[in-house]
This record gives sequence, C-alpha cells and structure tokens, in this order.
Amino acid sequence: MPVDAFLFDFGGVLVEIDFDRALAHWAGRAGIDAATLRGRFGFDDFYVRHETGQIDARAYFASLRDSLGIDLTDADFEAGWGSIFLAEIPGIRPLLQAAARERPLYLFSNTNLSHHRVWTSQYDDLLAPFERIFVSYDLGKRKPAPEAFHAVAQAIDVPPERILFFDDTLDNVIGALAVGMQAVHVKSLADTERAIARIRDMRTG
Repeated sequence: MPVDAFLFDFGGVLVEIDFDRALAHWAGRAGIDAATLRGRFGFDDFYVRHETGQIDARAYFASLRDSLGIDLTDADFEAGWGSIFLAEIPGIRPLLQAAARERPLYLFSNTNLSHHRVWTSQYDDLLAPFERIFVSYDLGKRKPAPEAFHAVAQAIDVPPERILFFDDTLDNVIGALAVGMQAVHVKSLADTERAIARIRDMRTG
C-alpha cells in the first residue's frame, strides 16, 4: 500500500527517555533510596488521566505523594519530572530531514502538558521537520486506543492505511495495525532507516 505520511512516536524513537532520572531526583530530595521509589512507581490510572488531560500536574503530583509515600513540593516533583529526556537517538536528525523530503512528517506522543513543554523547547531544532505534533493530553485520547489513531488520521486528512507509523512500544504498533495503519516496531534506528528506504525505493523504482 502506498504511504502518504510518516507518523512518529517521540520517546524511544526520536529521543532517549529514562524515568529512573525522575525517581533518582525525587529520592534525593526525599532522602530515601531510589530503588524504594522504583518499586512504588507505576503507570497507574492517575498517570493515564494526566496524559489524557483529565487532571493537571498539581493533581498528578498529589497522587504521587500518596503512591510514593514522599512529601515533596510541586516544584521538586516538576524538576524531576522534566529530567527524563536524554539525548536524541544518534542518527535520527539527518534521517528525519531525509524523510521529510519523501513524505510529510507528523508526530503523535502519549504525553502530558509538563513534559510537552520541556521537550518542545529542548528539542525544537530536531522537531522542525514535523508539520504537526499531536499529544494525548490535548486529544484526550492515548495510544493504542483506536479512536486516538483515527483522530490523528482525520486531522491530517490521510486514510489510516496510507500512514506509516513508527513506535518503540509494541502495544502501540499493534493498535495502529488494528486500525489499518502500516506500522514499524522500532527497536533501533535501523528499523526506521529500512522502512523509509523502502518508501524511497517505491518512489524511484
């Protein structure tokens, strides 16, 4: 099936992410072992509600005080929360620039307002080739829900089956395939490179 648009995930595909950095920061401020917090932290209902815009950062941090058993200020939580973003994936920048010459680029991330503010500022040059960025807290829907993928496809006016989606989370890839999208499970940069090269070969073949 021809491809009319590339749709990329953010964390793990464009940029490395490490939630342990947040836990280490919070543990240091609370004066406890980071491993203790690691055992208590989870992507729970409050996390999902935060990423779908149902609660704000203050409410989410209040939930963390209970689930993690630490009494930090919102500022302490925010500082750790924003520290999870590391370097861009080596080689992804020129690959995006080349891909943008083949098809329009879009981004779809499960994220919250606090994180979105951090990474759009920190990686503004890397994100320059993208025509539009979709975030779950604004859509009110998260991957891998079918309605989330349909909302993005409708917004860019491209049928799902003509979108090639890249994500490092297998559940999200399966969700994209379920709505008819073409999808790549990204385990390394090579997976992304091969898929884009295939599209280039289709155009020149």
